[in-house]
Amino acid sequence: MKFYMAPLEGITGYVFRNAHYDFFHPADKYFTPFITPGIKSRRTSKALKDVLPENNRGPKIIPQILTNRADEFIYTEKQLIEMGYDEINLNLGCPSGTVVGKGRGSGFLAFREELNIFLEEIYNTAEVKISIKTRLGKERPEEFEALLDIYNQYPLEELIIHPRTREDFYRGTPNLDMFRLGFEKSRCPVCYNGNIFTVSDYEAFCRRFPEVTSVMLGRGLVAAPALIDRILGEGKAVDKARLRAFHDRVYSEYEVMLSGEVPLLYKMKEFWNYMICQFTNGKKYGKKIRKAQSLKKYHEIINELFEIEELIDGAGFKPND
Repeated sequence: MKFYMAPLEGITGYVFRNAHYDFFHPADKYFTPFITPGIKSRRTSKALKDVLPENNRGPKIIPQILTNRADEFIYTEKQLIEMGYDEINLNLGCPSGTVVGKGRGSGFLAFREELNIFLEEIYNTAEVKISIKTRLGKERPEEFEALLDIYNQYPLEELIIHPRTREDFYRGTPNLDMFRLGFEKSRCPVCYNGNIFTVSDYEAFCRRFPEVTSVMLGRGLVAAPALIDRILGEGKAVDKARLRAFHDRVYSEYEVMLSGEVPLLYKMKEFWNYMICQFTNGKKYGKKIRKAQSLKKYHEIINELFEIEELIDGAGFKPND
């Protein structure tokens, strides 16, 4: 099985990816939070900083592009080629209202004729491999069959399927019947993404889909960075020392990158929104972290957390927390 790290905006930037690669069993591919390209964007722009080679040491990085304009995609593709990339991912899955409102991400799925024209343009000029991350449709899962007919016209490197619609957002359970349709009908390799938070989730998926050879882990891997270790039987119980070292590495690099106490505190609160689920009394400490108004208070809480509380073996992210 191949394991991919899904992109989470604001979380899985190069600081997190590099630290994960160094401290835990690495993913086979790390997909970047989406780049929203512009025709005049430069290599040194904020949009491209996360994928600069000098910021990515070791992990196999797949830049993800969010756009509904072929000229923007092609322009950014050329920039990424100059950086040495040989694969790009197209985001057709983001459910954010601001993204969908502009007809991008999963919003683009509602405009099948325009999507087909877009894909024809980018694949006809492609100089690198292009994979697609998709949802089932914008409103109804039944839209997916028509989308598959479009995808099957092009030489996709891989189709990563998150089997929810945009309207589902992240609610409910993924539609595994529609995933099976995609897996069986797709002419390209298929990767599964959605609600694998624990080893038992992974094992249940494998029992139902033993033929699938790649899965993308998102919130589950951010919440439990050793999830791949656990799945592979290499780290059933992760010690607090390794998790603390991972935290300290992420913190120290953000401290250098960010200017001022407030941005750093906000960034670490995002970090703990997921990872706190691994600790006993996690809800209690999660609330304390969210209320912290200074880095001094933050460090007091984190020191107490690691000193007093224990890790819960096999714990995973719970969507309703």
